[in-house]
Amino acid sequence: MRLLKLVPDDTNIGFLKWRNIAMAISFMTIAASFALVAIKGLNYGVDFAGGQMIQATFTQDQEAPVAELREEIQGIGIDGASIQRFGEPNQVSVRLREIEAEGGDVEVAQSTAERVTEMMEENFPGVRIDSVDSVSGKVSDELYSAGAWALGLAMLAISIYIWIRFEWQFGVAALFALFHDVALTFGFFALTQLEFNLNIVAAILTIIGYSLNDTIVVFDRIRENLRKYRKMEIIALLDLSVNETLARTVMTSLTMLVALVVLLFVGPEVIFGFTAAMTLGIFVGTYSSVYMAAPILIWLKVGPDTFVPDDARGPKAEHKEGYTR
Repeated sequence: MRLLKLVPDDTNIGFLKWRNIAMAISFMTIAASFALVAIKGLNYGVDFAGGQMIQATFTQDQEAPVAELREEIQGIGIDGASIQRFGEPNQVSVRLREIEAEGGDVEVAQSTAERVTEMMEENFPGVRIDSVDSVSGKVSDELYSAGAWALGLAMLAISIYIWIRFEWQFGVAALFALFHDVALTFGFFALTQLEFNLNIVAAILTIIGYSLNDTIVVFDRIRENLRKYRKMEIIALLDLSVNETLARTVMTSLTMLVALVVLLFVGPEVIFGFTAAMTLGIFVGTYSSVYMAAPILIWLKVGPDTFVPDDARGPKAEHKEGYTR
């Protein structure tokens, strides 16, 4: 039985001829992402904003009585509660802003959540409290700082690794591609106002890992072809390298998307943000490996003779037929 080939062996797509348009689009989307974060901000979850998050199900109602619940919460002296339907129409998520207390006392936060849950159980028969999360302001600040450091250090360590494994030009290209992926993910969450919590930080770190893996595969083939075809023009060589790794990229992306799309539509609500971030990351990570990392090598003057000692340069290498442009 013949194996199914999603990408034919003789594929010869001129990806790099669109590099200027692709880079212009990328710069515009990065700028738009920064603007969205600055203007709309991120919808921080309890992990980063502090406060209390209560999820409840009104088992005797088809729809949750959101307006009545808001009035009852205000009636016990708690202002600024954010109430949203969560999952099914009879499920709600109640977010209470952090109660200012000397030293960020965790017990104060917990007591506030207890007051709300007791009120709900007393005034709404059949309500089921599904979960209660309480995070003090001090803890949320520590989580926010730790998450930011994790993202920054991960990207820095990756660029250093690629610098050592390849050359500094490859490290710069990979770092910019990762910056592109992270920026677009932040812009997506600012646009959609999906909750941004520790799960999303984990998703971004996973996206960085996926994008890096795809980029390294392409870089490995570029390095091999730089040594093999020393007379080939750099644009033709980059196109050759991308086409030679295209089958692996398509297969990896499709297998991951199959699982993610299923989770996106039928998975639990609690991981919806994580799944949405990962689905976006598959697309932008694959895109950046081709249209961000590779073109930057051209701008950094990488050529077939860049990493070859002068005394080793000679007429050995030849053009690969079908890839001279």
